[in-house]
Amino acid sequence: MGSACIIRGEIPAEEFALYKALSSSPDIEFEIERIIETGTEAAMPLVWVRGADHETVENVFENDPSVRDIELLSAFDDEQLYRMEWVTEVDLVLQMLTNSEATITDAYGTDGRWHLRVLYPDRDSLSKTTDFRDDEGLTFDITAIRELEGEPAGRYGLTTEQFESLEAAFEAGYYEVPRDVDQSELAEQMGISHQALSERLRRATGALVEDALLVGAVPDRDGKS
Repeated sequence: MGSACIIRGEIPAEEFALYKALSSSPDIEFEIERIIETGTEAAMPLVWVRGADHETVENVFENDPSVRDIELLSAFDDEQLYRMEWVTEVDLVLQMLTNSEATITDAYGTDGRWHLRVLYPDRDSLSKTTDFRDDEGLTFDITAIRELEGEPAGRYGLTTEQFESLEAAFEAGYYEVPRDVDQSELAEQMGISHQALSERLRRATGALVEDALLVGAVPDRDGKS
């Protein structure tokens, strides 16, 4: 069966819920807080909507046949949190949640595409989704796969060098306020150049921020050292 894995993938708006909202309002962003499977034909997500005022968002939802039972939970200037039911174009999502026993940890929709990050219990479960995709003629373009086993670096999207640099910096007090060591001193301790250390720390920090906070909003940076 293998270990659990996290995959990143993309789905065109026309093959996913809120397809009309995304295609008609390219400036609006949708970010899924969580998705609950509510049966064999629907899913209930909590959705953050950004980039438009409440009235505009309500009009967009009214004209989108993929959603129903929309409830506004909270609203700020141009950001609202809704609970709703997705009732069409959710076959792939339901397959992930039920047959593959996966968890959709992030889903971000904007400019005609959805970007998903999905945690699968093993590779066999991922294969069930890809087989379903192919059998049903759906689109789910997998852009990255990360195995959740082995060295800690790989679990967080870091190279071994990036992980070791972060670990050394933390242990040496580089992240203390004030710092116990500067980059030049730390680089000398590690036996690498100041430039190499600076690049590793910068890229490692970017990878951690992307892994923890972002999906779809920025391109993948896997593989950079």
